[in-house]
Amino acid sequence: MNGLILFSVLIGIATLFILVLYIKLPAFIALLIASIVSGLTAGLSATQMIQTIQEGMGSTLGFVATIVGLGAMFGAILEKSGGADAIANYLIQKSGQAKSPMALGFTGLIVSIPVFFDVAFILLIPIVYAVQKKTKQSLLLYALPLLSGLAFGHAFIPPTPGPIAVAEIIGATLGWVILVSFIIGIPTVLLSGIVFGKFIAKRLHIEGPEINHQETIKTTQRIPKLPSFWLTVGIVFLPIGCILLNTLFSSTSLGIQYPTINQFLGWIGHPFSALIIANIVAWIFLGTNKGFTSAELNQLSVQSMAPAGAIILVTGAGGVFKQVLVNTGAGKLLATMLVDAGISIVFFAFLSAAIIRLLQGSATVAMITAASLLAPLLMVNAYSPIQLAALVTAIAAGATILSHVNDSGFWLVKQYLGLTEKQTFQSWSMMTLILAVIAGCLSFLVFFLG
Repeated sequence: MNGLILFSVLIGIATLFILVLYIKLPAFIALLIASIVSGLTAGLSATQMIQTIQEGMGSTLGFVATIVGLGAMFGAILEKSGGADAIANYLIQKSGQAKSPMALGFTGLIVSIPVFFDVAFILLIPIVYAVQKKTKQSLLLYALPLLSGLAFGHAFIPPTPGPIAVAEIIGATLGWVILVSFIIGIPTVLLSGIVFGKFIAKRLHIEGPEINHQETIKTTQRIPKLPSFWLTVGIVFLPIGCILLNTLFSSTSLGIQYPTINQFLGWIGHPFSALIIANIVAWIFLGTNKGFTSAELNQLSVQSMAPAGAIILVTGAGGVFKQVLVNTGAGKLLATMLVDAGISIVFFAFLSAAIIRLLQGSATVAMITAASLLAPLLMVNAYSPIQLAALVTAIAAGATILSHVNDSGFWLVKQYLGLTEKQTFQSWSMMTLILAVIAGCLSFLVFFLG
């Protein structure tokens, strides 16, 4: 019986890879089919399988759909208002040319929290071009720090969809995920983006492409006046601050001593409330105060739902796969096997995400599938909130490892930096490998200390 259950897990994962890699089905449909194949192979009846789909989809999306939707609208307003440019321009101006790689690294880290990776990269790459033209240094000296910050923020720090989905599937508290992500994020971006960027820039001199001046103005100055740096950063960190404040206050004795304050922080610090407040503030200060009409802001919100919808559906399908593992008993079986083999659960989190990422390319699918595999294993032992947060970052680390030709990010970076395939491997792919290893090691450390 145990052999059949284990086989059902393997056949489900194999089905997922075949459908995504060879048949090219959308990840949402592929995950659902893989879940059905796994469940039926393990012995679930057709009726039980339908109930499992409803249970897994419903329990996951009740939280994730709300957060991802609110986060997408928030990011769209920041993007269209010029907030990303305001952050980049201010940090580069204050840091000077010598420290502009560090400024770009932290720009990427901040901007990618509310804005999707590819959108943020396309928005900010003209600034990288401009800095390279002034300094005549290799384009990689400035592009890799930006890419490192963008890659880390997008994969690790809520309210981006990936960590939101993983946290919900494995039951981690978002406040602790944010805190742990920032703790490991700063050294990770410094080493993978800035230090490695300087190293590879000395060996690969890449000139910035010739760009049309009018297009640069159109890209970097979409509105008459950019919002202020402090206003933009304050709005970006408003929901994060609310969530963190609630988490830290409620986890200490202060929450017991001051129940009224605790209740208030519990309300504004819940991710739903925090993002609703952030959207209202952004709507006013980055929207109507910058000349956008209500109709334009409504249209912007509707457009932001297109990429969010795909992520929401994939996350729901991941919840179905998790539920199949729970209902068939595969989760307990895998947990027992890990314990008997002496494999740490945090290493399993990292490794499973890394393998799925390398095979099929999508970081989001890798994170959600790895979280679905991990969630049933957590029922065997109790883990602290910090340890659960470290498991989220371990999965995120594995899911960012060694971007290569099956990842759309690989081709996006190649195109905008004007690299050959070999140069893209030497720079971008190697940077993502270093990022994943450093973040993974720091996640292991936090897990064992937590």
